[in-house]
Amino acid sequence: MPRKTAIAVALLVAGALIPATPAAATPSLTWHGCATGPGDGLGAELDKAGAQCGDVVVPVDYRRPRGREITVALARMKATDPARRRGTLMLNPGGPGGPARELVLAGSLMPEIAARYDLVGMDPRFVGRSSPLSCDWKTDTFARSAGPDLRTFGESVAFAKELARGCSGNDHELLRAASTRNTARDMDVVRAALGERKISYLGASYGTYLGAVYLQMFGPRADRFVLDSSVDPRVFGPGLLRPTAPALDAALRNWARTATGQGLGETVDEVLATVRDVARSAERRPLRVGQYTVDGHMAPYLFFANLYDDRPASQAEFVGVMRTLRDAAAGRHVTPSPSLAALLDGLTTGSGAATDRAGTPVVCADRAASRDPATYYRDIQDHRAAEPLFGPLARNITPCAFWPVAPAEPATRIHNTSPALLLGSTGDPATPYAGQLAMRRALAGSRLVTVAGAFRHAVFLKGDGCVDAAVRDYLLSGELPADRTCR
Repeated sequence: MPRKTAIAVALLVAGALIPATPAAATPSLTWHGCATGPGDGLGAELDKAGAQCGDVVVPVDYRRPRGREITVALARMKATDPARRRGTLMLNPGGPGGPARELVLAGSLMPEIAARYDLVGMDPRFVGRSSPLSCDWKTDTFARSAGPDLRTFGESVAFAKELARGCSGNDHELLRAASTRNTARDMDVVRAALGERKISYLGASYGTYLGAVYLQMFGPRADRFVLDSSVDPRVFGPGLLRPTAPALDAALRNWARTATGQGLGETVDEVLATVRDVARSAERRPLRVGQYTVDGHMAPYLFFANLYDDRPASQAEFVGVMRTLRDAAAGRHVTPSPSLAALLDGLTTGSGAATDRAGTPVVCADRAASRDPATYYRDIQDHRAAEPLFGPLARNITPCAFWPVAPAEPATRIHNTSPALLLGSTGDPATPYAGQLAMRRALAGSRLVTVAGAFRHAVFLKGDGCVDAAVRDYLLSGELPADRTCR
């Protein structure tokens, strides 16, 4: 049977499984070395670790399975105890737009799991080595604050238009095909190519939504699924940041408690006042930070980017960032730390990780956005009093408002009884706990392990033995724990 015909009869088309003879319909997968040349550092690292790499051909549009094709790239680390191997564990880091092949190197951090599972990282379609799309941006992310008034909001509108134009040069059929639903379909093709009747899965952040969509579309083919720091499945899309401002405020206050007496203020309120003063100074006149400038659009994002992790080293690093910005606001000459310089370079040149550039087509393909800028400004104004610092960032207009194509399918409604282990923290600033509870309700067969009083995004392998044990025990035994709180 020709390969395209095999794929056509093997795969999900518009949500329905087409019958096929299993042997004839199995997509082909050939394993090979990972390094593509002398400059491929990740490939060399994967080869050194003993990983295998491969590619699977999938349709661009599953409604036209005999049409155009792309490849998705994989890496695999085989189970270290092959006599007791129990299956494949697919990994996804989130984003959207995060490549996953490198995650197979994490086996040393979870040796008992790596002993029993082949670890497989699939770069999602159009990400990493998987037929990537190109967005011509001079920044790493569209996330910016709308600023204090209508004039600065107008600057945000122009910025979003510019970023949308930077992605519009891609073939529009490819942009329409960038959805999470299609990535879930790709996962199922990979499952078949690996020869697995079922797959297990570990995903974080956006990876929880991808995992939930797979459960909705392919539940009978799912084995043991772990979703860490779930997004709210009802809102994922262009408005994914809208619910985050209150959680970011709470995380900022928690950080301020650790920052007292370190030159930013002697009390929590004084530290918070310093943060607000820096933001207002950047709005009045851009701050000079080494060779970079930080304006009122960028300053709240710098705060946001430093609130993902509440562990001591990260909290101390944010103190250093705020000291630098405070001194810059006072007109002093400052030199950013290497990590701050790297962040600013990415924001101003696009030199950093391409996660948001690669992820924006996914966000825009998953759910339609309002194309009327006035709706965003009204939303910001309606919440400005309650969310003065982070609301204008979380509710700001995105490139999806100017995207050249509309989503090809409706957003997926997550509502099933598939078992899954959910992980989270009550103070997660990026995927707020209310959204994690919404995922728990949507996946009625799931259980939730919560780190109480923590303000971090992604909790597995972050030093919490209670969480790590829950994941290990579930993946090895298959028994879901009761909903529980780790303290």
